[in-house]
Amino acid sequence: MSRLQGVAGQGPRRGFRAERADDITAVPQGLLKAARKSGQLNLSGRNLSEVPQCVWRINVDVLEEANQNLLFSAAERWWEQTDLTKLVISNNKLQVLSDDLRLLPALTVLDIHDNQLTSLPSAIRELENLQKLNVSHNKLKILPEEVTNLKNLKGLYLQHNELSCLPEGFEQLSSLEDLDLSNNLLTAVPGSFSSLSSLMRLNLSSNQLKNLPAEISRMKKLKHLDCNSNLLETIPPEFAGMESLELLYLRRNKLRFLPEFLSCRLLKELHVGENQIEMLGAEHLKHLSSILVLDLRDNKLKSVPDEITLLQSLERLDLSNNDISSLPCSLGNLPLKFLALEGNPLRTIRREIINKGTQEVLKYLRSKIKDDGPTHNDSAPDTTAMTLPSESRVNVHAIVALKLLDYSDKQTTLIPDEVFDAVKSNVVTSVNFSKNQLCEIPKRIMELKETVSDVNLGFNKLSFVPLELCMLQKLTFLDLRFKVLPEVLYHIPTLESILISNNQVGSLDPQKMKMMENLMTLDLQNNDLLQIPPELGNCVSLRTLLLDGNPFRVPRAAILMKGTAAVLEYLRDRIPT
Repeated sequence: MSRLQGVAGQGPRRGFRAERADDITAVPQGLLKAARKSGQLNLSGRNLSEVPQCVWRINVDVLEEANQNLLFSAAERWWEQTDLTKLVISNNKLQVLSDDLRLLPALTVLDIHDNQLTSLPSAIRELENLQKLNVSHNKLKILPEEVTNLKNLKGLYLQHNELSCLPEGFEQLSSLEDLDLSNNLLTAVPGSFSSLSSLMRLNLSSNQLKNLPAEISRMKKLKHLDCNSNLLETIPPEFAGMESLELLYLRRNKLRFLPEFLSCRLLKELHVGENQIEMLGAEHLKHLSSILVLDLRDNKLKSVPDEITLLQSLERLDLSNNDISSLPCSLGNLPLKFLALEGNPLRTIRREIINKGTQEVLKYLRSKIKDDGPTHNDSAPDTTAMTLPSESRVNVHAIVALKLLDYSDKQTTLIPDEVFDAVKSNVVTSVNFSKNQLCEIPKRIMELKETVSDVNLGFNKLSFVPLELCMLQKLTFLDLRFKVLPEVLYHIPTLESILISNNQVGSLDPQKMKMMENLMTLDLQNNDLLQIPPELGNCVSLRTLLLDGNPFRVPRAAILMKGTAAVLEYLRDRIPT
């Protein structure tokens, strides 16, 4: 207790004083007792206009109060009390903090967000153990230079204040890992920021920054950089060397072009929407091997390069509200879960396809891929205008670059062995054997069972599907044309889409279909269904159910027009009880 005795000796009655009535009202004694045991005190949302003295002195008064037996019962041993390490006084009406803050030197967390503070006391420099300081949502116009003395500070949250500059020596906060300066009035970031060598997350969004210092690129641990909603016109080319960067937000600026991300191989999300970017080139994409999210919405892009297919990890691509008139067909082979295209003058994809969602657009693009790649078979004759489609060589380029085995539109009754032989050791995820005269599914397709997820066998003469198709372990998309819904489809649990429109299907088994928990799209348009079993309404995983063009009488057209959810609800209501 030597430290507490030293502080208590600062005045004749510093160790003991009578509690003021308003102190007791604002901070119940029970809270103080609990705080002395836990080392944590939460006074948020208590309508406080100032911090009661009993809070600042919570540790200082322990010894004298114990001697006077004021607060301690026989079961409460004063020597077992602990120093306050966490103080939360957020969501109050504080306009100023007292220099008595120095009486809490053990604090590691000080949370005073959502008050009316215009400054911080110079005594804050004495909180040398402080690791987290949250002063967000106040009215700070300046940050005292004493803050730079907090050498152990790891998290500093200053968002939603009125700061126009930062104090000299800010770079001395060498332990800082998380810094939020968003929603202030900053017009510049000092180059000395590069000395914040431990920083992993930096939020500079919603300020008035016109440029960023190249020195930021020296932050070798920085993973998350948010510069949304500023006035940035360029990004320093040095950013290309930020090897640890994982998330980069540059939305709502004035960028006209992107830098090359030469060393940003860990970058997972790049958000550059709402800028003025006119061109996206191969040099912007070829190094983004880990990218999962690419946000390019609301720019001035006129095209998307074929090199977009290099982004083999891409899951979300937002291209909405640009000037794009066409898309590379190879885009269809990316593992996208979300593709936004609204607000573009697209001429090559019908609106009805776009409205069906991402997977339908990707399927359409895959169907448009043609044999246009190089071949490794130099001895084979060139394909000329007189060459029959069935004599065209295997598109090896599509296999290697797009993971696509394409032998479509050949009018062949048999897929030649050379097509499967061409795969060799390459990974194939998509197979397109559509628009042929196949009467059965090629048995050698089972050789791709561990990798293939997309099989297009539409517009053939298939009459059945072998049970072996269940061996395709990763199959999620299957395009077929049949007179009956093949039994085997019910036994492929990974299927997400069944497109069987324009056939002669007359019935389906709703009980078995209910077991297909991943099925989201079922297209049964233009078939021979005389009735729709009410139990189909129990297939709650369905997001798109298309039934137009069948001879059934119910559900009526008015119900179908309301969409999938309404149709499923209608069917459930008709299930016999």
